[in-house]
Amino acid sequence: MVDSEVRDTIGTKRNVSGIFTRERKKIEGAAVYPFPFGTLFIGYEGDEIVRIKKAEEAEEGTGEGNRLTDEAYRQIMEYFSKRRREFDFPIRLCGTEFQKKVWRELCKIPYGETRSYKEIAAAIGKPLAYRAVGMANHKNPILIAVPCHRVIGADGSLVGYADGVEVKRELLFMEGALKDR
Repeated sequence: MVDSEVRDTIGTKRNVSGIFTRERKKIEGAAVYPFPFGTLFIGYEGDEIVRIKKAEEAEEGTGEGNRLTDEAYRQIMEYFSKRRREFDFPIRLCGTEFQKKVWRELCKIPYGETRSYKEIAAAIGKPLAYRAVGMANHKNPILIAVPCHRVIGADGSLVGYADGVEVKRELLFMEGALKDR
């Protein structure tokens, strides 16, 4: 019997037909919580949050919250009640060096403000890489706390958001960056 997947030298999986797929890294633990857009998944490794995302349903491997996930959730809910504009729970960004550079730049966008993909590209010293910035934005592992929702099109349009443009619109409206829904 032939294994249908083989590892290449960079750690991704390649099936026999040559199509590459990303291997999902297992996280140490996670919990889910209710939040205004459904269910919030918060994953951690050690003493750092490594994943925050909207979950359609309880995901495999989730358990009870712990002190770390409870603190991250508390801060996120304070954000939704307009009592918090920045987050100080410990995070670890897992991605390529380019992605991490983009995500660190996103953290510099103040509450209630936006930047274009082009502006982020210029800020990281790669002015022509605005499409790559968009892809990195889409791969952001820590939604809300790493504010990818604050990035918009060069013409001011709300383009792309992993959880849908409607969620992006609501977050920007709540922050005062949009005047109309």
